[in-house]
Amino acid sequence: MTLHLTASRLWTWRLAVFAIFTASGLSIATWASRVPSIKAALGIENSTIGLLLLGMGVASILGLSVSSVIAARMGTRRGMLTVMLVLAVGLFLIGLGTDVMPSLLLVLIGLALFGFGNGALDVLMNVDGAAIEVEVGKTILPLFHAFFSLGTVIGAGIGALVAGARIGVFPHTAVIAVAIVVLAVVAFAYVPQRDFGAPDAAPSGWRSRLSAALSAWREPRTYVLGVVMLGMAFAEGGANDWMALGVSEDHEGGVALGAAALTVFSVAMTVVRVFGGPLVDRFGRVATLRVLAVTAVVGILLFILAPNLPLVFVGAALWGVGASLGFPLGMSAAADDPEHAAARVSAAATIGYVAFLCGPPILGVISTHIGLLNTLFIIAALVAASGFASGAAKPLPGTRGTSH
Repeated sequence: MTLHLTASRLWTWRLAVFAIFTASGLSIATWASRVPSIKAALGIENSTIGLLLLGMGVASILGLSVSSVIAARMGTRRGMLTVMLVLAVGLFLIGLGTDVMPSLLLVLIGLALFGFGNGALDVLMNVDGAAIEVEVGKTILPLFHAFFSLGTVIGAGIGALVAGARIGVFPHTAVIAVAIVVLAVVAFAYVPQRDFGAPDAAPSGWRSRLSAALSAWREPRTYVLGVVMLGMAFAEGGANDWMALGVSEDHEGGVALGAAALTVFSVAMTVVRVFGGPLVDRFGRVATLRVLAVTAVVGILLFILAPNLPLVFVGAALWGVGASLGFPLGMSAAADDPEHAAARVSAAATIGYVAFLCGPPILGVISTHIGLLNTLFIIAALVAASGFASGAAKPLPGTRGTSH
């Protein structure tokens, strides 16, 4: 253990990180659920949405790239607070540029701040979640990601309600942005200050800690785990950014049903993530990942090919179930060895999150040539590849993950 915490202090730390995961999911679903409304308000096409997503993705990669520096200089505690404030400002500007001062440039600036903040936050909160998992000695990262999914459920549900009520994008995003700021400040008080990835005997200089944090990029297993996470990250990111539009336009369900389908997807993910830890402890990571990969492929294909909306919603649910544990189990596998957990989690999160954010914009560009639903076949193929590569998540010998 790198920290000596009382049971109550560990519990409040867990609650704070649960809240941070929830806030991240809430912010992403808020944006995702209003994509059709933003598209209509600005009078833009799918290709332009794809370019906006690409801009957000580039900013997110920058956030991922500097997350290790943020952690080394500030620690995950202050780092998470800072980037949550940044993403809240970005969300506010997205609404401002849609309704109050209609401007594609302003929306792009908002998405850049939003993407940077969420990119850095994803690494930092997973590093803290992995550290807590080491402290408690059992699989709980799926539960942290369940709270992320809970945030997306809340965000998508609110999005469906406000879209159905024809409430503007700005009042919606402004309220959510303020809520995230409040949550960030409250959570800050309960996260312990600790060095990024530094075991008890680690060097004290931040440059040494940064070097240790980047060491995982020299390990082949990092990249093999990246293959496992790649397909699932594409599946989750693609659903978040394109499912609502696919139902709304391609399946002709309308804006409200588009947001409702995203809600179904998010609920399915949340349910599996809540019960994911015990399932993994019983059946093992590899078997769990393979079964869920098959489920996700079936769900995506049903979503694409379904002849009616009820079957589309069944496909969305299966898609959510199948995509639920790829990312958290990749994090858990990266954190098998407590001494190197933070560095490996940071590297693995970066690979997954690059796919999570860069995949949807690429799909958007492709969709202009072959159609959105046809483009989703690419996700199905990547999920299948993730299932075939899932043996990489096998626990390392002699670590706490062996029993998983």
